[in-house]
Amino acid sequence: QVRLVESGGGLVQAGGSLTLTCAASGFTFKSTGMGWFRQAPGKEREFVASIAWSGSSSYADSATGRFSITRDNDKNTMSLLISPLKPEDTAVYYCAASDSSWFRTQVSQYRYWGQGTQVTVSL
Repeated sequence: QVRLVESGGGLVQAGGSLTLTCAASGFTFKSTGMGWFRQAPGKEREFVASIAWSGSSSYADSATGRFSITRDNDKNTMSLLISPLKPEDTAVYYCAASDSSWFRTQVSQYRYWGQGTQVTVSL
């Protein structure tokens, strides 16, 4: 049974920082490229960041500089640090497992998805 469980979301203040975590199970995490996506109200789901099995990472242009993606292959976890937070970061953030061991940037390239965690950044 594949499981991807996000945690760490909540109501936070602009200018602060937040770390989201994804706990994975049911597949070979250590050889799977992983990614974070987000979907704001009324908008399409968009790519945020991805990380290969080795730890090499890729970021969306909008995420470069304020987002940091990491993974721990021993713990089967992946994290996303957002700092500093901005109001436009408000969205549901999704953890996803790709169809490759390397970078993937499109929704269609991900096989498994978590339920998402809500991040709300106050003005």
